[in-house]
Amino acid sequence: MCVDPNIPPPPSRVTRRGVLAGAAVLAGGAALTGTAAGTASAADGARTHQSRPPRGGTLIIDGGTLLDPLTGRVTEDAVVVIEDGSVRAAGTRKATRNDVAAVRKVARVIRANGRWILPGLIDAHIHLSNQTDAHRAIKLGATSIRSGSTSFYQDIALRELARWAPGRVPRIRAAGIFVTPKLGDTILADPDLAPLSRLKDGVRTAEALRRVVEVNLSRGVDVIKTRVNERAGSPTEDPLTQVYDRDQLATTVAAARKGGATVLCHSYSEKGIHDAVMAGVSSIEHGVYLGERTMREMRRRGTYFTPTLAAMASLAADPDPILAERGRRFLPIAQRAALRAHELGVPIASGTDSSTGAVDPIGREVELLREAGLPALDAIRTATTGAARLVGLSRSAGRLARGFRGDAVLVDRDPLDDVAALKNPSTVISYGFPVDA
Repeated sequence: MCVDPNIPPPPSRVTRRGVLAGAAVLAGGAALTGTAAGTASAADGARTHQSRPPRGGTLIIDGGTLLDPLTGRVTEDAVVVIEDGSVRAAGTRKATRNDVAAVRKVARVIRANGRWILPGLIDAHIHLSNQTDAHRAIKLGATSIRSGSTSFYQDIALRELARWAPGRVPRIRAAGIFVTPKLGDTILADPDLAPLSRLKDGVRTAEALRRVVEVNLSRGVDVIKTRVNERAGSPTEDPLTQVYDRDQLATTVAAARKGGATVLCHSYSEKGIHDAVMAGVSSIEHGVYLGERTMREMRRRGTYFTPTLAAMASLAADPDPILAERGRRFLPIAQRAALRAHELGVPIASGTDSSTGAVDPIGREVELLREAGLPALDAIRTATTGAARLVGLSRSAGRLARGFRGDAVLVDRDPLDDVAALKNPSTVISYGFPVDA
């Protein structure tokens, strides 16, 4: 039994606005699409509708030591000028003098003397399903994130919230729902998934895989998330068991590319990882048993590795003895894989794999990569310039340079000496606005 390939991909009967409104309720959001979720009438919505999101903030970060992750350049007594949410200038006091004068009358000033200034950090793998967790992520320095999927499109609603309320939640690259054999209650996320309920073996046929991708794309996702192995975080599953073969993964990748999306793939086993890379995924997530043969193929293809070491460290502290043992076993193996991948030139991005109620600072992932043996600057790059390239934000995130988005973190000590400084930023700025506590 399979999905009828003649059924056209999604629909007009469930509009993008309707899905956003429903997801907004689940995410704890409100006016995400111009009208509040659950608004009493169209007239009420019309009264509160705005035609465009607000402009960004205008702000001067004065003093402090500026680090450019791309070049490694360190500028002491630096000034960063952000105008309407974008970096107007960043550099020495002399070089930015005219830019400071141009905005001084309207700009808020943050004194950064004695602190280090870095671009806002990027968490390339995190699951955010509500405003509370999303706000915690941004307070901990993740001003941009790539979603690792949500159950009911909450990440799409949060992405809209980030546009309308800058500083409340990170800028988000949404993944929508997981392309996985067993959808469970996620099948309720969209009526167009209903035909899949008839499949005895779950989402495994080419038609079913394409259907889930097409529904995601119709809802406006930025990326597609799939898997090749079972979960590590469930004591009843074996993370080395493969659930999709190379052909199934290639079907998902092709469907995603047709809609202009890349694919991130949850994986653990050596064979599963290799199959995923050969199928054309853009990044390997977790990848504990990543082998050198596959690393070389990843370097050739430009496939990223997101090792999510923070999640494994958290697993090692789990009260369930099976999970705790699994975390203790996986973490050092994954750290060795990350170091060897780095040595071979595989691009690496930081991701915490945090989920509901347990948001780790992205700085913790950078710290664990540094402990794995990456040089401090390269570890920092995994959460700035490297991650920006992976998530499609290389022209607007990962640096504080003219034309980039005005996202920054201020830390109290030299991160090149101790990357753990990134775990506790003293100030976070998103789109030119200081993030409130």
